[in-house]
Amino acid sequence: MRRISIIAFFMVAMGFSQDSKLFEEANALYNQDKFGEAIEKYEQLVQNDEHSAEVYYNLGNAHYKLSNVASSIYYYERALMLSPNDEDIKNNLAFAQNMTIDAIEELPQTGISKFFNDLRENLTTEGWGIASIVFVSLFVLLFLGYYFAFNSSIKRITFIASILSIFFALVSMFFAFQGRASATKDNPAIVFAEKSSVRSGPKLSDEEVFVIHEGTKVQVLDEFDNWQKVQLADGKTGWLPSSDVRLLKVF
Repeated sequence: MRRISIIAFFMVAMGFSQDSKLFEEANALYNQDKFGEAIEKYEQLVQNDEHSAEVYYNLGNAHYKLSNVASSIYYYERALMLSPNDEDIKNNLAFAQNMTIDAIEELPQTGISKFFNDLRENLTTEGWGIASIVFVSLFVLLFLGYYFAFNSSIKRITFIASILSIFFALVSMFFAFQGRASATKDNPAIVFAEKSSVRSGPKLSDEEVFVIHEGTKVQVLDEFDNWQKVQLADGKTGWLPSSDVRLLKVF
């Protein structure tokens, strides 16, 4: 068993070394303005299951240099999914989005909805889950302190603190479940077709309701045969061929 473990360790180490070498080669090609060749090397890393923000970011940069609108946005978006607070990725994504044809305004959020969404986004879903566990543990400790305390002032303080702890635990659980539900429904994709006719139904004979172009980000709501029902940021919905879009959450 020990020999197998050692062999497995060296196999993993060898794979890591090869990927590091491939990444360096891709970067060298990029620095020599050989963007097409660099893309091939970066894509080899992706095929080797090297899903990192750095690889996707560099893929986005290489495609941007070649004016590949959809591909640059696609890879910047994937990098941002792995590193959501990276300002360089956000800035380069904004530059790439300026190359798109469609100018789609997002639906404005109501005051209460925006407040809760902003509050929920302060932590990840996992972060809210951890917070709920911490507050529940704190509640248990404070309640025990209340139960065993003899001093009336300490009893009053621990009782109020325990009530606040269970309240914050419930709020944290609520945001954790909301984040999980939102992540489950979130199914973004990027339009890769230069021009795509969005129809009222999943057939070519259905009425064309609007047209979108490469690089536009959509939400996939449903699928039927070789069609995807999508929604734009402004709320418009319709059906387009599955071949016209690439899903972002495919790792």
